[in-house]
Amino acid sequence: MTAEETLEIVSKQWCTLEDLMKISQVGRNSALKIKREIKNKLTKQGYMIPKHVVPMKEVVDYLDINISYLESRVKKGA
Repeated sequence: MTAEETLEIVSKQWCTLEDLMKISQVGRNSALKIKREIKNKLTKQGYMIPKHVVPMKEVVDYLDINISYLESRVKKGA
């Protein structure tokens, strides 16, 4: 997956299971585990999360995605 493709996915507000599988490059079961961990963390903090998605900001934090680095890669390639 290129930096541009990753940035396109992380620019969304909500992360679906398919998005999570793409950006974390894992299978369905591993993506479900990550999604569950994020959802449980937010629920314990008192947030109500929609059933099929998680906030993209939390996914970026969980996966430690360096957005500024990706943006610099895209700018260099242009």
